[in-house]
Amino acid sequence: MKRELLITFSAFFFMSFTAFAGVYAGESNEKTVTISEDKVDVTGDGKKDLIYVKGVPYEEGAQFLKKIFLKIRASNGEIYKIDLEGGYDPATIYKDLNHDSVKDIFISIPTGGSGGLSNYFLYSLRDFQVTNLTVPEPLAVSSQFEDGYKASITIEETGQSYSFDLSDRKDDYERLGLYQDGKLNEPTELMVLPFGLLEPVKFKNGLYGLKGIQRINGAYNADGIANLESSWLYENRKWKLLSAEVNP
Repeated sequence: MKRELLITFSAFFFMSFTAFAGVYAGESNEKTVTISEDKVDVTGDGKKDLIYVKGVPYEEGAQFLKKIFLKIRASNGEIYKIDLEGGYDPATIYKDLNHDSVKDIFISIPTGGSGGLSNYFLYSLRDFQVTNLTVPEPLAVSSQFEDGYKASITIEETGQSYSFDLSDRKDDYERLGLYQDGKLNEPTELMVLPFGLLEPVKFKNGLYGLKGIQRINGAYNADGIANLESSWLYENRKWKLLSAEVNP
């Protein structure tokens, strides 16, 4: 009986190990594509480094990349790999955003969702040390629809408040059941999205920072109300909010 159990266990172990080895081998043979290749000095030694953005398609011929990563062949002969998140059409910009006189690597990766959102990454490789500088968090906003086909928002970081007259959309809102004869059926917040756009900009002081745009929608994604624009500068190893405003 013991001998039979031992044979059964051994067979199970061998099958499990074989299956595991097969999965591992399959992952290691995933097809990798090169999206971009740039020569930029990102270490600060005056020599250009070779920077690749690479990805693994979800399937043969697919535009969506389930894996995206940076591969940097630095001037010192070392190779650095930085894993990012999946998405579509990653784009890379090289600007000195932390103001240490060395260009940083800023990457945007569209998610492909209906909200037009992207993921953003910022890395420094100064002195051959990989540092994740991160990007600013989207502004926090409290919002609500109000009786009379109106809405209001308050930017929590600054205390700025804005009101909107949405009476030109009353027929749509009544049809959706959001209002009944101008009376709000239940407390409802607006849709304040994360950054749909975040990009490096040069400010008047000659320093580079970031400009972000967050879309504010009403009852659904296509019900655009306004854009929340913010400007950011990197100081003392963190992002400082310079300004924020809402534009209808």
